[in-house]
Amino acid sequence: MTKLEIYNAAKAVPENAQRPIEAGRLKGKTDINPMWRIKRLTELFGPCGTGWWYEITDKRIERDDQTGTSAAIVDIRLYYKDPETGEPSHGIPGTGGASFVSHEKSGAYLSDECYKMALTDALSVSCKALGIGADVYWSADKTKYTGDSGAPAAAPAEEPAGKTMTPKEAARMVCPDGRKLLDVVKAGDGAYLAELQLDEKTDPLLLTGIAVLTKWMEEKAK
Repeated sequence: MTKLEIYNAAKAVPENAQRPIEAGRLKGKTDINPMWRIKRLTELFGPCGTGWWYEITDKRIERDDQTGTSAAIVDIRLYYKDPETGEPSHGIPGTGGASFVSHEKSGAYLSDECYKMALTDALSVSCKALGIGADVYWSADKTKYTGDSGAPAAAPAEEPAGKTMTPKEAARMVCPDGRKLLDVVKAGDGAYLAELQLDEKTDPLLLTGIAVLTKWMEEKAK
């Protein structure tokens, strides 16, 4: 399995699973149908309980004395089995919250579904780490985590003008074990870089690093 295989398979969200929020504090942002996430997890890994599952590690009520409101908080760890090897993953943490006691026009409202809603929120956080629904969070559309100004999240930082990435810096970016990869490049194994380029072509910064290493290797071969 390649590094981005799950991410790329799960990032797109069909339009019928997206809902614009038209009122309240989150007006103008995008909500993803929670059942779509469960369907996508099942498509990727198999049924809940065997292909993927979660563990509730903590649940609690947080109270705010200033506003007189309370919220349910749920912490989970999401697990899945590698579709190719059957090996279980490490736990992917997620924390979610939902109002327990809120103040509305008619008075205080106590929710008897707050833990269920907080669990759904926590699951969405864990799923995000796998790339599930990434296109919604990455796009220019506003999401729950966009600032109040409505401005989209900043794009990944590019290399500062005038600064040239060194082969060693590029090697560290392309592979966590940069020295080992640099040894591969020194040996002239261009096929390895070409394979990486195909696997990671969606990441422009990574492509830059591969280009730096390829150029460095070509110069050394002269």
